Amino acid sequence: MKMPRAFAFLVLGLTALLPLNAPAQVKASLVAADTSIQPGRPFTVALRLQHDPHWHTYWINPGTGLVTNIAWNLPAGFTAGPIQWPAPVTLKDRTGNVIGNGYEGDQLLPVVITPPAELDPSRPITLQATVDWLMCKDVCMPGEAELQLQLPVSSNPPVGNETFGARIAQVVAGLPVASADWRVTASRTAQNIILAVTPQGPGNQLPGQLHFFADDNLVAYERPQLVQPDGKGGYILTLEVSPDGPQEATQLVGVLTAENGWGPTGGLRGLRIDVPFATATVAGTTSPGASTFVGTLLLAFVGGLILNLMPCVFPVLGIKILGFVNQAGSDRRKVALHGLVFTIGVLVSFWTLAGVLGVLRASGDELGWGFQLQSPAFVFALSILLLVFALNMSGVFEFGLSAVGVGSGLQMKSGFAGSFFTGVLATVVATPCSAPFLAPALGAALALPLIESFTIFTFIAIGLSTPYLLLSIFPGAIKILPRPGAWMETFKQFMAFPLYATVGYLVWVLAGQVNEGRMLMVLLGLVLIAMGVWVYGRWNAPGASAGRARFGLIAGLIVFALGAWTGWPQAPSPTEVTWEKWSPETVAKLRGENRTIYVDFTARWCATCQANKKLVFHDAEILRYFRAHNIATLRGDWTNQDPLITAELAHYNRSAVPFNVIWKPGQTEPVILPELLTAGIVLDALK
Repeated sequence: MKMPRAFAFLVLGLTALLPLNAPAQVKASLVAADTSIQPGRPFTVALRLQHDPHWHTYWINPGTGLVTNIAWNLPAGFTAGPIQWPAPVTLKDRTGNVIGNGYEGDQLLPVVITPPAELDPSRPITLQATVDWLMCKDVCMPGEAELQLQLPVSSNPPVGNETFGARIAQVVAGLPVASADWRVTASRTAQNIILAVTPQGPGNQLPGQLHFFADDNLVAYERPQLVQPDGKGGYILTLEVSPDGPQEATQLVGVLTAENGWGPTGGLRGLRIDVPFATATVAGTTSPGASTFVGTLLLAFVGGLILNLMPCVFPVLGIKILGFVNQAGSDRRKVALHGLVFTIGVLVSFWTLAGVLGVLRASGDELGWGFQLQSPAFVFALSILLLVFALNMSGVFEFGLSAVGVGSGLQMKSGFAGSFFTGVLATVVATPCSAPFLAPALGAALALPLIESFTIFTFIAIGLSTPYLLLSIFPGAIKILPRPGAWMETFKQFMAFPLYATVGYLVWVLAGQVNEGRMLMVLLGLVLIAMGVWVYGRWNAPGASAGRARFGLIAGLIVFALGAWTGWPQAPSPTEVTWEKWSPETVAKLRGENRTIYVDFTARWCATCQANKKLVFHDAEILRYFRAHNIATLRGDWTNQDPLITAELAHYNRSAVPFNVIWKPGQTEPVILPELLTAGIVLDALK
């Protein structure tokens, strides 16, 4: 099996390199609308991109990919405007997935050039430009061309170019523009943008196959767009907000295309959109400033009630559902008391949070709901807690009767303490959630005086605990629950999976708070914690001897502590290397400053890369040397496919990472380091 696999990798490597020496799949040239230049009169040239079938280049907002760029080298006195972008098309791969915005076929990109008022008519003018683009089909590769166009100077009126004059004029006439025939409005929420276009007079052609392209990536380019008639001859589009776009944008800017055009003749394919967002009203919400205090309390109660349906509260409800089942045959008075104690636990927790927020607000800090999730240490600790709960419910271990601190064991020996603790836990994991009706109430709670704020928090707490409280007060409803039996173990194990899902969510939150290397240690730490819990459960099985149980407890605690120590999030040390993103332009800039540059081409899935980082960039001598000599550190992350990094690796006949190079001042080629690194190898190369 080794030879076929090696052969497959060889073929893939050669396939990746072949396009570098193959004819360009996109041919670039400069063409002019007129046959001559008149002094002082602006004229239009166009970058012509001829794409081979199924190849494409990209628009000003490419989605995935890189925008086409023109760097002009013009004679003295000439100025060039920006590219005038025609309406793009949606680019798709062979499976129909949207991969970006751009162009196919034979495409012209117009540019207006203004000459000086005085020109020598006896000397033709040569326009020069360096053009670079990214061309893609099943693979992507960069393209570049040095282009030039020579035109004579004439005092006679301009004459259109016989070949391209009419084509360029048609492209310019079809550039996206705003139209008085259509009224455009837009509003937004956190997740969606609502774009409405309404005709302003009779005679407009009914547009079809609408699609919006955002200039600034505010709209998620890869997501479907819902288009609905408004009943007045216009349309309403629902667009998803991109998580990578400018979240504070106050304008919707882009192009709305219609395949059959917008004007009466259908000539205008793209309608230019540039409108401010109106205030969006989400169904079911009310502004706290415009509502009465009673209305705000109602919102708070409904928001707390809906919190029971949120993913981060559902695992806690699962634990309490199990408590319902376990207590179905118990004294009804006890069941009611459990409900009251649970409610008290929720109330005390919300009052505590309200008090902490009030103190911090009084000290001048501006905090939002869920601020505790801004602490990596808190997130990691909560991940540990829920992971331990999940492993317990999966049957990896069982708490003894004396372990009444957490989980279901509390309901066995100290049942009321268990109900109180679950109320506290419900509050802890509920605070990061956002639910309908809740945001306005919380906004008011953080702005109102202390007494009103506590009242709002109280109503949120009551809403959160109401389902359990009702079942406790009306014990007849418990009759619908099945009787205890052997199925309970299966049910308990099933309820562990929402907990695992919540741990996954918390780990995702941590990934945005710690660096890449620290995140790896967080994951390894959670694995060790799970192993410590497993050791405890394996050696504390029912019937185990005292010595065996003692060994399991000690060994489990050691492994658990090792996991917590390994994964505990730490603030980055000021002595650590700060990596900048690699690009050819950054390398050129730093070389121009005569800096020594260390470039690390790496990927998360590359185990050797991670080992190199541990061996080299945690070494004190390396860190001192890099600081003392002001060495620039660049990282090319190849975790996801990157055509620029692929091309750079191919330039050095490489097709894999790790790949580390050192650029030294005055040298035309970098020092190439071996795949496996040590601190000594790097220092020797630098010295």
